[in-house]
Amino acid sequence: MTDAIQIPLTSAGIDSAEKKNRYSDQELANIKKACADFESMFVYELLKTMRATIPKSTLAGSSCGKETYTMLMDQKLAEQISSRGDGMGISKALFDQITMNYVRNIPEEVEK
Repeated sequence: MTDAIQIPLTSAGIDSAEKKNRYSDQELANIKKACADFESMFVYELLKTMRATIPKSTLAGSSCGKETYTMLMDQKLAEQISSRGDGMGISKALFDQITMNYVRNIPEEVEK
């Protein structure tokens, strides 16, 4: 009879080889892209919320395309912020959390 094997919850001792055994290269690339996209959307929402706190000026007048231009500019800025270096670190933290190994119990062998 063997004891159950437990894998620790923390990812501190998990190296990339163990992650590769669990996920294919394509799956890791998809997870990484999804995490980067999430960080970009999060940064965009931050920019949009910050911009909403600024009082609207009536000096320059209003243009029908100004809001669209501002939205597109904020989206591109958010993509740039999240793609440079580690970005804000949200993508890396999320990737590490998703690819972390969880406790798995291997059932005991039945003795005959």
